[in-house]
Amino acid sequence: MMGGSGLEARDSGAGNSFANTLQNMIGDSLNSVRQAETTTMAGLTGNVDLTDVVTAISKAELTLQAVVAVRDKVITGYQEIMRMPI
Repeated sequence: MMGGSGLEARDSGAGNSFANTLQNMIGDSLNSVRQAETTTMAGLTGNVDLTDVVTAISKAELTLQAVVAVRDKVITGYQEIMRMPI
């Protein structure tokens, strides 16, 4: 009985780690988008160079593309698991 509970504890720890990783990735993505918005607004007022605005927007775009790619892989993995016979 003890071995089973140890395995469950390990599984939930791995699940928390994966959830934390996703949460951190999403948080970083949101920060990148917010930074791009802030830089864009500063660029409109002339406080920031246009190169910095373009760089911030490109970084936010790449981050968003990475999040979408991870989301697609997670959904594909979930669908494959659901198709497995019991």
